[in-house]
Amino acid sequence: MQHKVKVTVIDKKLYPELQAEYCADPNSGMCSCYHVGDEFVFERYGAADDFWHMGLNTLKQTAKTAEEIAGGTGFPHCSEAWDAISRYIYAGLQGGSIMRGWMNDERVMIACCSDGTRPVIFKIERLDYKVLYLEGTDQAAQRKIEEALGQVDGVSEIIFKEQFVEVYLQKEVSDDTLKEVVTGCGEGRVTRID
Repeated sequence: MQHKVKVTVIDKKLYPELQAEYCADPNSGMCSCYHVGDEFVFERYGAADDFWHMGLNTLKQTAKTAEEIAGGTGFPHCSEAWDAISRYIYAGLQGGSIMRGWMNDERVMIACCSDGTRPVIFKIERLDYKVLYLEGTDQAAQRKIEEALGQVDGVSEIIFKEQFVEVYLQKEVSDDTLKEVVTGCGEGRVTRID
């Protein structure tokens, strides 16, 4: 089983009375680094290690243009946010419980940056998936395989890459079950599962 972590900006707050009293620029306003709806995906598979690079180039979805984001879309996370969320990202990338006993789902945490005058609130989710390496498949076969895997209880999403397919899971699904489903399509075969 492999793991990614999705970080979503779910809210931003502003405390102008605190900025007026304590900030060098009393009109600093809301955080310009993040925007509600921004999604970042951290990966640690093969040559990818987004944690090591503090989230550099992990922004996958935003409603803003690169010019509207402080540092641009390729910028790593700001130090205040990174300090607050990095431990949860690391735990998720290792397949661990992000916040057992506190959240409804131990794969999820709600956290915020440490800027007390304009905090950004993040939803941090561990995404569990298996990597299936396939042999002998074309696009038509991939469609059949995707449809069949989508019917398996516990499978939430299927993403085909150049060399493999990522099968995202909401609960444990055995390697044997995944192999049987692909074999049952009569299209290609599974050579390896990570």
